Amino acid sequence: MTDKASGGEVNWLQTLVKAIALGMAAFQIYTAQFGLYSAMVQRPVHLLFACALVFLTFPATDRYQGRAYPKALRALDLGLVGLSVLVLVHLAVSYKTLAMRGGAASDTDLWLGGLAMLLVLECTRRLMGWALPIITIVALAYTLWGHEIPGLWGHFPLDLEQLISYQYLTTEGLFGIPLGVSASFIFIFIMFGAFLVSSGTGEFFIQFANALAGHMRGGPAKVAVISSAFFGTISGSAVANVVSTGSFTIPLMKKIGYRPQFAGAVESVASTGGQFMPPVMGAGAFIMADMLGVGYFEVCKAAIIPACLYYFALLYMVHMEAVKTGLTGLPRAELPHLGSVVRQGGHLMIPAFFLILLLTLGYSPMKSGLWSIIAVMVVSGLRKATRMGWRDVIAAMERGAKGCLEVALACACAGIVIGCVTQTGLGLKFSGLVIDAAGGNLMLSLVMVMLASMVLGMGLTTSAAYILTVILGGPVLIELGVPAIAAHLFVFYYACLSCITPPVALAAFAGAAVAGSRPFPTGFESMRLAAIAYISPFFFVYSPVLIWKGAWWEIALACLTAILGSIALGSGLMGYLRTRLNWAMRLLLLVAGFGLIKPGLYTDLFGAAVLGGMYLWQARGQRAAALANPARS
Repeated sequence: MTDKASGGEVNWLQTLVKAIALGMAAFQIYTAQFGLYSAMVQRPVHLLFACALVFLTFPATDRYQGRAYPKALRALDLGLVGLSVLVLVHLAVSYKTLAMRGGAASDTDLWLGGLAMLLVLECTRRLMGWALPIITIVALAYTLWGHEIPGLWGHFPLDLEQLISYQYLTTEGLFGIPLGVSASFIFIFIMFGAFLVSSGTGEFFIQFANALAGHMRGGPAKVAVISSAFFGTISGSAVANVVSTGSFTIPLMKKIGYRPQFAGAVESVASTGGQFMPPVMGAGAFIMADMLGVGYFEVCKAAIIPACLYYFALLYMVHMEAVKTGLTGLPRAELPHLGSVVRQGGHLMIPAFFLILLLTLGYSPMKSGLWSIIAVMVVSGLRKATRMGWRDVIAAMERGAKGCLEVALACACAGIVIGCVTQTGLGLKFSGLVIDAAGGNLMLSLVMVMLASMVLGMGLTTSAAYILTVILGGPVLIELGVPAIAAHLFVFYYACLSCITPPVALAAFAGAAVAGSRPFPTGFESMRLAAIAYISPFFFVYSPVLIWKGAWWEIALACLTAILGSIALGSGLMGYLRTRLNWAMRLLLLVAGFGLIKPGLYTDLFGAAVLGGMYLWQARGQRAAALANPARS
């Protein structure tokens, strides 16, 4: 909270916030090692810590930013913390009594349940703005007054008592699956990312990428892609990734001649891809695994090929831009030596590989995350420069607790919406309504779900957008024959892409701010660079071979043709293959790219023939030009 309060006030407030954050981290670590409490204890306590931190660190209004924060508002914040303690501790303490009386709500339960939802809405407003609270309020209004709507969109009457009881006293509403995942898997992995950052792993990623690709043509842009892929998969936040790695990579891209708009777009697209790049993939992957009832490793396995294609296509387009505009890399003298970088910081990668090993061996995500945190502390001590002291450990614990706030509150609001959907029966009817509206057409249904994911994702966290869309859109796709994991990944990809899709492209706008470019052009440039991500979900829905559903030779062939498709698509979008392309050639290459990325023999043959033929035709033209003008060649 930014204010000009007296030093004493700031000190006690900072101490209180640190104590709560460390208490939250200690509670989560304890339950990760020794087992979770009952859902009606674990989830309220997790939410209590999150609410307390939000009320103490985010002001009730931005009006006093940079000025003295009024004592009346400070007292209000402390009062709301006290209310949070009352409301959530009551539930954690009395859940056994509640079970003994068959779940019947007392007057006290109803009052406290209503307060719990109001507190969650206020916390979310302070933390994330009005978008998600408004969606939640609409869902609550639909529950109370939706019976007035005629036809299939209406439902049977429900009163306020039924609504509060369902939301507060069961695990189907506020304390449902999303908050449960936040209170178990997600927190541990966010803390794992915080420990990696504290150990210097983020700096190592940037140095490693610089040593690896900085000297290449357009090197700084390739550094941005590689470092953001590494950093994004542990941070899970596209905007945070843009601001952190972009502050280093974007100035370097501009220095060698990339347009500011292009530099900001490269960083925002690379950072966004980290949310669906295994092994960590941000918070949404844990929620997906839990909602699907599959192992986390299964989600990572399904996501790996599309994610690699995404980054390959981005690297290729960055290279084409550099070739087209005649850019070079950075001088080797300005870059670190790869061998020395690996010697000095290569050990920091061990915890990430250790995490993958534990997940592969079948350990639970919580246990894997916890022991990987311990591995970070042990491994960082191998060299004095990276060794974590007790201050670093405490700072990492505090950073982890604060880093989970958006996810925790988004999951709490998403739980309320899910409760409204299930209590009113809308979830059961929605599939039929959409299928009827689409006339049973899968493509039209996919487009509707895609638009819903991207619209809901505007201004929301990826996990919140994914949950809100998948509870309604997921069953639609599954009912039309789409495999469950393909349906969930389809929604998840477009929830991620909302970060770079105007009009509310938060990651692209953050990249524009760092690059000094205009926000909307940077957003549209980001969409161009991420083109493959906008189309590949349709292809793995129609042919799940790209998510490891098929024989090994089918998967290998699909990967090869998809790589060729990325080249064709990238050249078509950038206007360059071996030489510059006219608009007719670009259009033909775009069609060829679509054909190659979509698995299928005839489309692959067509796409390969177009790409190969155009490449050979341009090569022949280059040779003819060289023979005609040998001095110039």
